[in-house]
Amino acid sequence: MLSIFTTTKDRVINSLVLTGETTYGFAIDSIYPLINRFSSQRKLQNPAFYERLRKDLLNGCVMPPITLAYVDATPPSTDDKNTAQEYANKNIDTGYVLDGLQRLNTLHSIKDHEKFDRTAKLFFNLIISPKKDMLLYRMITLNNGQRPMSPRHQIEILTEELFDFTQVSFDVQKEKDRGEKDRGERIQRGAFNLNDISKGYLAFFSNSVHIENSKLISEKMDEIIVGKIMESAVIEQKLEFENILETIDRFAVNEHARTWLLNQNNLLGFCVGIRSTFDILSDLSAAEFGELAKKFEEAFKAIDVTKVNLGRYRRELSRAFIAEIEKLKGFTELELRNYFSERIVQ
Repeated sequence: MLSIFTTTKDRVINSLVLTGETTYGFAIDSIYPLINRFSSQRKLQNPAFYERLRKDLLNGCVMPPITLAYVDATPPSTDDKNTAQEYANKNIDTGYVLDGLQRLNTLHSIKDHEKFDRTAKLFFNLIISPKKDMLLYRMITLNNGQRPMSPRHQIEILTEELFDFTQVSFDVQKEKDRGEKDRGERIQRGAFNLNDISKGYLAFFSNSVHIENSKLISEKMDEIIVGKIMESAVIEQKLEFENILETIDRFAVNEHARTWLLNQNNLLGFCVGIRSTFDILSDLSAAEFGELAKKFEEAFKAIDVTKVNLGRYRRELSRAFIAEIEKLKGFTELELRNYFSERIVQ
């Protein structure tokens, strides 16, 4: 079982943080299965890389603590270890392995060795967060500077792990789903790419459509992104990325709306712009948004593609279009063209 030592409150992300211990045997039986809940977590390192750790574990080394997480809007009290311990054990099947995937996999690989001690202690941290976005914020801010994983990579993995795409009507296609099929079957028409949704999450989280720049080395871009995340105050607002996915799902039943959102640059702009107009968009029907998407595209055609970075301006204009939707939804196509041209000049 999970034995809890301490309970405390992380007031920035409004989350309960527990520390505790368990045994190698319990970890193999009850924690290791969690890494198979999500296919993205099966990307394990070369086994040879962890040969040294296997030998050390068999010789009695203490494994560094792993980090688990639960998402629950109503966590247990912070000042009652017994309640927290009961809760932690009862809900372990819903947990995520945030840190320690490779260590757990290595532990599992030696479980049948004659020297393996199932009673050896394994220490852990457990974060119980009310929101998925809070959890991701803490991961990124804690890992910044250590370079174990870039913020973009963290969001790419957690987008698949934390969101249940079986509950939405639109299809989501992962790159690896394409496999070795014939070229004509590789692309699932009308499906959103998981990579695009991940970028949308990153854009929402950092409050910026500028999350990639080929002129900057990746480390510098990561620093800029983390800085934007720290400034974006995403943890201070009620809107969650899950709300955005629900809105996309509602709009995507309309062909014009779906086509518009399938464009990665439009999707990034949508995910940032909606931060300030979620209530307004919530009142629009899929058909109404589809008509607005058509108007956007007609106005966008007036842009001289030889004079601007089209991808950049599509991201910027789609963000502005969504952020100012209450005013712009009443514009004629000509008025919207003039609005776009003025923003491009700026």
